[in-house]
Amino acid sequence: MNINTISCNNFLCTSFIIFLTLSSLAKHINGNAEVKALMELKSSLDPDNKYLQSWTDEGDPCSNDSFEGVACNLHLKVANISLQGKGLTGSISPAVAGLKCLSGLYLHYNSLSGVIPIEISNLTELIDLYLNVNNLSGTIPPHIGNMASLQVLELCCNHLSGGIPEEVGYLQKLNVLTLQYNRLTGQIPSSIGNMGMLKRLDLSFNHLSGKIPGQLANAPLIEVLEVQNNKLSGLVPLGLKKIKGGFHFGNNSGLCGAGYPSLRPCNSWDDQNINQIEPFSPTKNSTNAEHAPLNAKIHADCNQTSCPRSSKLRQIAIFGGIITIIITVVAVGLLIFRHRRNKQKVIITSHSISDDRLSATDAKDFYSRTASPLVTLEYSNKWDPMVCYQIGSDDSDNFLQRFKFNLEEIESATQYFSEVNLLGKSKFSSVYKGILKDGSFVAVKSINIISCKSEEVEFMDGLRLLTSLRHENLARLRGFCCSMGRGECYLIYDFASNGNLAQHLDIADGRSNYILDWKMRISIITGIAKGIGYLHTSETNRPAIVHQNISVEKVLLDQDFNPVIMDSGLVKLLADDIVFSALKVSAALGYMAPEYITTGRFTEKSDVYAFGVIMLQVLSGRTILSASVRQEVETGKHEEFIDQNLNGNLSKLEAAKLSNIASACIHENPECRPTMKAVIGDLSNHRF
Repeated sequence: MNINTISCNNFLCTSFIIFLTLSSLAKHINGNAEVKALMELKSSLDPDNKYLQSWTDEGDPCSNDSFEGVACNLHLKVANISLQGKGLTGSISPAVAGLKCLSGLYLHYNSLSGVIPIEISNLTELIDLYLNVNNLSGTIPPHIGNMASLQVLELCCNHLSGGIPEEVGYLQKLNVLTLQYNRLTGQIPSSIGNMGMLKRLDLSFNHLSGKIPGQLANAPLIEVLEVQNNKLSGLVPLGLKKIKGGFHFGNNSGLCGAGYPSLRPCNSWDDQNINQIEPFSPTKNSTNAEHAPLNAKIHADCNQTSCPRSSKLRQIAIFGGIITIIITVVAVGLLIFRHRRNKQKVIITSHSISDDRLSATDAKDFYSRTASPLVTLEYSNKWDPMVCYQIGSDDSDNFLQRFKFNLEEIESATQYFSEVNLLGKSKFSSVYKGILKDGSFVAVKSINIISCKSEEVEFMDGLRLLTSLRHENLARLRGFCCSMGRGECYLIYDFASNGNLAQHLDIADGRSNYILDWKMRISIITGIAKGIGYLHTSETNRPAIVHQNISVEKVLLDQDFNPVIMDSGLVKLLADDIVFSALKVSAALGYMAPEYITTGRFTEKSDVYAFGVIMLQVLSGRTILSASVRQEVETGKHEEFIDQNLNGNLSKLEAAKLSNIASACIHENPECRPTMKAVIGDLSNHRF
């Protein structure tokens, strides 16, 4: 080997070792700064260390096994803190300002008290700030106007007092501003009307006085304006009529105006000059350095390996050495970084995606790793099923108006998808309990867009079909909401308070402690039959439907223990691989009709087979049916498999008839199975 080659290799090895050492030291210094900020934040948010025990001095915020609710960007900087609905009882520490690359802070639905620290305005990369539904007090810091990247500011349902700062008008990227249910006083700043991206403004249920600024009518994108239940007075700007149903101003006795049926006409005592618009200057009230936007003084470049820190000579010296060595071993460094990055817990934000879009594969990988449910996410195919219906016929517009929910309504109803409200979870969906503004309880099924049909028209046709299903034994779809930003579609159903049927079986195994009596079991069986029979009957506005995946888990029980079938028609929305995955589960649980193995097709008779299995589960009180149960059914020995927990409180004649119906439904030959119409007739004729 050439001596020059040996020398070169030695040089590279030495450089490589030095690089690793100094990189580790630099990471230690920078990492410690963020860990220190997180630990200060923890001690403030959770003073009794009840909920954030995974946050430790020795932990790594970017790893998968520590710092619950914390996620990092691709450059291993803390970018997201998601602690909504965790029961936190402390306060917000000014130390949060040390997390310079933070893009999302979600602390809503806790019991935090104290004030909003002024230092929070140093987070100039922050996009989402959710502090709503806490016990925060004090005023809204005017410095919040320095947070130029802010898109969502949720401060509602606290005890905030004082006025709304004029500086809020600096937030030119803000989409949502909610301040309702506080103790705010003073006038609505006219500067809010100059926010070009504002879509939703909720100032209701405060003590605001004065006029509704005419400038609000100039906000180009505003869709919702809530100012009801305040002390407002004067002329309501006529230009706000463009918002139509999104403008609510009730319970403000001093308001007047023309063009609004619920308003009294203005008189000489009312101020007629409300529509004189005073132009808002972005530099107004910002002449002194204290109020100058911080991002003009500090630029936290979070695309770099490290964010700006206070100047310390020791760090400068170390970084200088690192930079010198990196020039020599940059290729090796990049490989190491990429290798380490693949092992870290990261999130992808708008600051760390060069293409600003993700492929479906990348999105699926991202979705499984992200700690926050509210990170902005965009897909390369621009999946947005509403687009083709928004510019369509009057019928399409009416369809959306009747059934489309606002994303904020869904987030608010479920307490922003709090784990407290999680009812169940599968590989492709989650179900949350929610409460709508009208006080009604709902179940919200969240489905990852990747699991949905990719053709927008096909997907929307499926939604139309689902909304057309109306039967007392089918779970009623109240509406839907599709969010490309969150990468999910939501189906909103009526809530069934007694859970699913499976939860009321297997008494002996301790899965349930409530014994369904005989009459209740017959009622449940009859209701399920009627629900399936309705699906199998075509109507003028829809074809007959095969459920394909009915089971005791898919049968819910309402407050009166009436059965309602979930997921009817859902296969019309789901991608083929997701449907096939669900079928494998169905087969494993014994609901799969034997002919499917040879034909690969679902028919009404395969639904009948699954219904027969459910009948046996209800009669026997067991979710898992052994081979002996089927033999006992076929040989007419019903008394041997009927649930012993009934203690004989049943009609043997009725048990025999029900067993015969179940036996016919699970016949190996589909031609020998009855139709659901015939089953319903048998159940009705016997008058159980």
